[in-house]
Amino acid sequence: MRIRDLEVREGTLANGLPYYALGDGTPLVVLRWFTPAHTNPTGVARGVELRVLAPLARHFRLYAVGRAPGMVLGTTMADIAAWHAEALRAEFDGPVDVMGLSSGGSVALQMAADHPDVVRALVVAGAAHRLTPRVRLLQRRYTEAVAAGRRGLQHQAVTAVASPTGQALAGALLWLLDPLARPDDPRDMLAFARAEDGFDLTGRLADLVAPILVIGGERDLDYPVELFRETAEGARDGRLITYPGLGHLGAFRSRRFAGDVAAFLAGTGPGEAPRPIP
Repeated sequence: MRIRDLEVREGTLANGLPYYALGDGTPLVVLRWFTPAHTNPTGVARGVELRVLAPLARHFRLYAVGRAPGMVLGTTMADIAAWHAEALRAEFDGPVDVMGLSSGGSVALQMAADHPDVVRALVVAGAAHRLTPRVRLLQRRYTEAVAAGRRGLQHQAVTAVASPTGQALAGALLWLLDPLARPDDPRDMLAFARAEDGFDLTGRLADLVAPILVIGGERDLDYPVELFRETAEGARDGRLITYPGLGHLGAFRSRRFAGDVAAFLAGTGPGEAPRPIP
């Protein structure tokens, strides 16, 4: 399915959560990754997101959902999960399939643990039951720099590129692009980063009662494979798929990604069945 063929409908769910919907089929709520602004993405950011979602739109009616604007410091991940759960209860007649991408995976996991009645099945891609110190540090550097009026996008280079040379080049490019990607009001992303900083379900993995598929790249610099495995093993009904040679962003762009998600949510194993968890 080509991006230009997609019919997109935009709106706002309860509690002010911005979303757009596309595709046909059973509903799949997608909680998007970390974003500078708590609005539906536009321009290049919209294109990047749609390239990940378009293959899934062959199988599902997708609801790409962001965080609510006006988030204040002191908001917790439990607060954010509760707002999402209330919105899904208001929008759908019963439990719905949910997929969280990166930071959206943190929200999805918190919601599945706190509000199991709203999640039928869960896919978490590029996320785990807690952040690593590396992710906390990078998000803190980025959000605090932008909130203070300084360039901060270059701090994201080490997430996207593995080699030191590539990181230096990407960092220089992102430093130049920073003014174009800076939100009008950085307080939303700063509040969310502080909330995610405290996210940790280490002692609550057994509360994840919905079937869950964890997907990650074996070369993810933000989340080691061991952390993906801990999340899948700790849940009551967890599976793990890792993509060899791919990093954090590469996992979402894998040609296997949409098919693996669709097969799991249909109740069957992906084309290459996930390894059983010992």
